[in-house]
Amino acid sequence: MQTAVPTINTNNTDPIIRVNNIKKQFKTTQGVVHALRGVSLDIYHGEVVTVIGPSGSGKSTLLRCLNRLETFDSGSIVVDDIPLNGAKNINKVRTEVGMVFQSFNLFPDRTALDNIVLAQRVVRKRNPKQAREIGHELLRKVGIPDKADVFPGQLSGGQQQRVAIARALAMNPKIMLFDEPTSALDPEMIKEVLDVMLDLAHEGMTMVVVSHEMGFARAASNRSIFMDHGEIVEVGTPAELFGSPKHERTKLFLSKILKG
Repeated sequence: MQTAVPTINTNNTDPIIRVNNIKKQFKTTQGVVHALRGVSLDIYHGEVVTVIGPSGSGKSTLLRCLNRLETFDSGSIVVDDIPLNGAKNINKVRTEVGMVFQSFNLFPDRTALDNIVLAQRVVRKRNPKQAREIGHELLRKVGIPDKADVFPGQLSGGQQQRVAIARALAMNPKIMLFDEPTSALDPEMIKEVLDVMLDLAHEGMTMVVVSHEMGFARAASNRSIFMDHGEIVEVGTPAELFGSPKHERTKLFLSKILKG
């Protein structure tokens, strides 16, 4: 992997994302699950923040709250100066926030290029020529320019995920959210997706990444966050969090993940 991303200077700048005391619970047949227990977090322009932790720790729920795919019970979130609490036009926020999921969510009956073009035409109202030019440019950016006319079913998992990233980038987002984007991939396909994400980090894209890829977290993050039981347990630079974690819960998790 490339060298670590540059340090972000947060002096005299306002966060692009403000999360204040977010709480979220789900009702299940087993009772109430407290997914988020008062989470607070600021994320700055150009910052890459990776969120790690065990399954069920609230990582994905937090991410989904950032563009209100998941509603939250209390607290507040402000994204690019737009409060999500009671936002009348949540699509205004979502046009500025790209999101890539574990599953690729591509339209199987459309080519890779058409998957990238569609949202541009519908949401950004771009003309077909401009949308296709942007689509071709982004396929080059993610390293698969020769796959424009190929359908998703004919692509590898890594290629499909790169199309999904290109589709999100086509909306010119200010922020990119990644929810375990490599978890559905075979091991040999993971690196090609992480390399695209690392390039974005070096270009200054604001990114929040939920991932089990500790190598990526170390190489690409300005900050890493460890969550457990719906809480942020520890925050630090990758060197601090991975090299000298302070909390026993963090140490125990990393000892299991990094062993061997």
